[in-house]
Amino acid sequence: MGFRSGLFTDILGLAWDTLRANKLRSFLTILGVVIGVTSIVSMTSLVLGFEDSVKSLFRQMGTDTLYLVKIPFGGGRDDKEFLAYLRRPDITMADAEAIQRNIPSADVISMAYGAMGQGRQEEMVYGSEKTRPMTVFGVSEEWLSTNFMELDQGRFFTTVDVDRRRQSVVLGSEPARILFPNVDPIGKRIRVGPRQFTVVGVFGKRPSIAIGNPDQFAVMPYTTYAKLYDPYNQIRGIRFLNSMLAVVPEPGISRDEVIDQVSELMRARHRLRLDQENDFAIMTSDAMTALFDQITQGVFLALIIISSIALMVGGIGVMAIMTISVTERTREIGVRKAIGARRREILWQFLLEAVFLTSIGGLLGIITGASIALGVNRFVGWAVLMPWWSFAVGLAFSGTVGIVFGMLPAFKAARLDPIEALRYE
Repeated sequence: MGFRSGLFTDILGLAWDTLRANKLRSFLTILGVVIGVTSIVSMTSLVLGFEDSVKSLFRQMGTDTLYLVKIPFGGGRDDKEFLAYLRRPDITMADAEAIQRNIPSADVISMAYGAMGQGRQEEMVYGSEKTRPMTVFGVSEEWLSTNFMELDQGRFFTTVDVDRRRQSVVLGSEPARILFPNVDPIGKRIRVGPRQFTVVGVFGKRPSIAIGNPDQFAVMPYTTYAKLYDPYNQIRGIRFLNSMLAVVPEPGISRDEVIDQVSELMRARHRLRLDQENDFAIMTSDAMTALFDQITQGVFLALIIISSIALMVGGIGVMAIMTISVTERTREIGVRKAIGARRREILWQFLLEAVFLTSIGGLLGIITGASIALGVNRFVGWAVLMPWWSFAVGLAFSGTVGIVFGMLPAFKAARLDPIEALRYE
């Protein structure tokens, strides 16, 4: 054991001396490994941080809330299916009233126009302060209860605001921060696009997500939105109402039971036969989470492919440089064999040199990847998660690259004839 330990230490010492003697060449040798491990660590941290923050956002929307829409989240498998969804009947306030009238187990029902990132983009102005264009959409007075958001200041819309189409607005925390750095925003008149609105409330701040700040928005009564903007969109000549109904079951009533009742009611309203598929979609936070899991799995697959290519390029570089190193050190190998070194010791020497080089590349990649992730978190505000296993995977991959691509030059060194090696010039 002591002999093996001493041999291992000697070989590591030789590897370190080789690295120090050829710093630039060693760095270029491991550059591909550094890039591959950097991409593994940084992208894993960003994707996991994004996934965690989006799922947290879904949980905030309420696990029991169900959403009635004409186009399912994700938009379909292809263009043809998406256009077929667009041709479905619109989801309207008449549907909301029908659910309220016929399904007693539905506790709260809210309508939103232009929600899910499809609202208008408007600048907001107060005095000399101005925001960049942010999403503005219209909601009913029950919307706050179906999305489980919290107000930081003021109040939410009332039935009077909605019925009288008042130009009232509730701001997300980001426009409130920009427009009113040192002023109470409640009751102030601001300009949203070309029109004047009164600020009646401000939402509390939510956790940031990787695709942007979720608080860069404002809402107005959906009746006001319909009066000032066209709530209909048009894609390829198909005009459709950009709307979404949210339904929260009565306490003690299961979500599945309400889904069945809403589905049955909507099929009756759309006069669908038994053999016809639904021409609407009922989505839940579970379905949105599952859809998001599919997206992140695709991102991870792309990450694995990109990292594998970089590591393979790095491995080929290691093999090429190690082969050159064996040629340059032929006489050294001959001397070692002449004084008693066995084949397996020469094999281990060069194999461990390769692993040593790639492991250093792995460590540099981990440091660089973690630094990039932390920098993105600090300067851009994106959420990141750095699991310990991403470091372990990066290090394991770099070590494996050293073993696989260092094997050929190590065998070449071990098989050298000592007499021929000593004669080598």
